[in-house]
Amino acid sequence: MTREKPLTLKRDCAAIMIPSGEEIHLPAGSNVWLTQTDGSGYAVLTDHGYSVRIDRRDGDALGLSVIANDSPVNLSGSLEDKVWGQLRSCFDPEIPVNIVDLGLVYHCEVQSLPQAGYKAVVHFTLTAQGCGMGHFIKEDIRRKLLALPEISQADVELVWDPPWNQSRLSSSAKLQLGIE
Repeated sequence: MTREKPLTLKRDCAAIMIPSGEEIHLPAGSNVWLTQTDGSGYAVLTDHGYSVRIDRRDGDALGLSVIANDSPVNLSGSLEDKVWGQLRSCFDPEIPVNIVDLGLVYHCEVQSLPQAGYKAVVHFTLTAQGCGMGHFIKEDIRRKLLALPEISQADVELVWDPPWNQSRLSSSAKLQLGIE
């Protein structure tokens, strides 16, 4: 989805460098090229050659629509179906495929809480241990799970065992990535 023409930032905004996860500041007037957009933000290439992630709430800085909140993407079906729907709305900022189809979700469970409501427990991994986006993806998962009215707690854990490999990709992900 790379745009050939740059977008000029209308105002200053924060960004997260991909894949280090380092926070940076982009000044108004900077040129960026849009490379990916999903439900939680925009991946852009800066005029200095950095790949960065701009939060959905800063879409106006790009001259684009602000992506709405983390409202649940699927309000029908079982609570477990809703949780999986929310997970499918989470993306690795480097790869234009959701974390479920990438095979990054190793465990997903919904537990009833004694006081009321439910807790979602998710264990996920990254495609490489050196990726600095783990905290970003973890918080995206947590925020989207807590957007479900039934979920009052979200326990999200980054795990490394077993190491991720391409065999975990869904058929859909392989098609999207041109692997199959």
